[in-house]
Amino acid sequence: MLKCRAAWRRLAPLARASSTLCRQNAKRAVLRNERRPDLNCSQMSTAPSGGGRENTLYVVLVGAACLGGGVYAYRTVLGDKQRYQERISEIASRTRRVEPEQQKVQTQTEPADPDSETAVEPTPVVPVLPEHAPYLLIGGGTASFAAARSIRARDPRARVLIITDEQDLPYMRPPLSKELWFSDDPAVTETLRFKQWNGKERSIYFQPPSFYVDPVELTKVENGGVAVMTGKKVVHMDVRGNKVRLCDGSEITYDKCLIATGGIPRNMQVIERAGEEVTKRTTLFRKIDDFKSLEKISRTVKSITIIGGGFLGSELACALGRKSADVGLEVMQMFPEKGNMGKVLPEYLSNWTTEKVRREGVQVLTEALVKNVNFKEGKVEIKLKDGRVVKTDHIVAAVGLEPNVDLATSGGLEVDSDFGGYRVNAELQARSNIWVAGDAACFYDIKLGRRRVEHHDHAVVSGRLAGENMTGASKPYWHQSMFWSDLGPDVGYEAIGIVDSSLPTVGVFAKATAKDTPKAATEQSGTGIRSESETEAVAGKMSPTLSTPIPPVAKDDYGKGVIFYLRDNVVVGIILWNVFNRMPIARKIIKDGEQHADLNEVAKLFNIHED
Repeated sequence: MLKCRAAWRRLAPLARASSTLCRQNAKRAVLRNERRPDLNCSQMSTAPSGGGRENTLYVVLVGAACLGGGVYAYRTVLGDKQRYQERISEIASRTRRVEPEQQKVQTQTEPADPDSETAVEPTPVVPVLPEHAPYLLIGGGTASFAAARSIRARDPRARVLIITDEQDLPYMRPPLSKELWFSDDPAVTETLRFKQWNGKERSIYFQPPSFYVDPVELTKVENGGVAVMTGKKVVHMDVRGNKVRLCDGSEITYDKCLIATGGIPRNMQVIERAGEEVTKRTTLFRKIDDFKSLEKISRTVKSITIIGGGFLGSELACALGRKSADVGLEVMQMFPEKGNMGKVLPEYLSNWTTEKVRREGVQVLTEALVKNVNFKEGKVEIKLKDGRVVKTDHIVAAVGLEPNVDLATSGGLEVDSDFGGYRVNAELQARSNIWVAGDAACFYDIKLGRRRVEHHDHAVVSGRLAGENMTGASKPYWHQSMFWSDLGPDVGYEAIGIVDSSLPTVGVFAKATAKDTPKAATEQSGTGIRSESETEAVAGKMSPTLSTPIPPVAKDDYGKGVIFYLRDNVVVGIILWNVFNRMPIARKIIKDGEQHADLNEVAKLFNIHED
């Protein structure tokens, strides 16, 4: 409309001039003919009578003015529309360029007052995650960290991305059931630092946050690095497309991938069926959050019952038992076996260990089969099949671990029907560019056959080997990993191979001295994580005292010793009971796979009769 008005302002003088010319012609005609012309509408036609030519000119001028105005308006509108679109595009591109700086300013300034009329709802900033990772490690535990460290050692410019569903950076799990419970620091649940038996302090985290690269920057760092995406779970795996999908729907492609998803604590069906009141008073111990929660619970309740007589259950029982006297806590441990760690230790040693746990202040119930669990009168009531009833405030279910194989279906990976876990070859491969390590790997042991191991040292060794093979090493898994357990600072053991109480065993014991304790071993090695002090030295570098006669040992005096586990008269497993820093000898015995006529002579290799 504005354009048409402007056009009319330009054409109006022409129209008025034409009208004036027409009136002047009419006046002249009157003067010549001395009569007034009839100026009706018909005389404005194009006929040749009286002044028709001038009328025609007037119509043409007005029509041309209207046509010109319309064309001008049309072209002007089109031009304005084009300039408007160009302006909008320019503003949008400018907004995209300025957005990162605005986001930084937003995080540094105080939030606007929500009651203010000028307050603007902040837009959530979603970080841009890498779309591709040359080395993708699924799981944030010990095996993943060992693999990342191994990859970087062989490929210093490697870019490694670890994805974990936990909120924490990679950490070691053993102190969660051992040393952290013996800390005098009231803020131990926040610092997660502990003193080893030798008095040295350390964190459960493998590395501080400064060690890792921001996942957003992983593709940009010049010399590569290790990045950790916390709080993210891989829910789908496309082995053909070499990509994974996360719980938020995002996808990441990879060149090589490691699955180190570990395991999930098993629960008992009688607890799952017991209802919400029992479930919320039950802890399945595995992660940092579980330690923090149980430590808080131990200070607020009057009784805790641990169900399970294995490594975890026994360690927690001893830890809570030592704490019970100070806080007035009643600690009970129950299990179906006849003695503590009855599935691992021979019966005589299992019974001795049970008494040791009782001396730590724990009420131990053996041959306890749980029939049902319910909540009654503010207490959790546990009924056993033999009629016994235990009332407690809280339950800790330590009944084993279920390997996490959630990606088996989408990834088309094989799960072992006997041992569980992803079935891999001797090089820990599940596919040509997929490896598995740690608790989730069911691997082929070239000496002992197919196995699955759930211990810290195995996670370290298998993760390290998987990392080497991901960079082209092609090494088989021949290393016999060890594991250890401490029942406080005075009693501990290290084990290797297949240690199953159903196998025939031969035990050789000697009287213990002050240096035959986990505390003394830690002081000598300098670390409480004893697998870290391990070397792959051969037994020949040790100094066995083969000529020393074996002195008699009093009955039930199991101060220190060696227990051999046999299969077809061949040693397949060894436990070193309060004997430390002798694991290379045990590893060599299993690796040789020979039959021994007299295991008392073999025991002398461990120098257990030294003063």
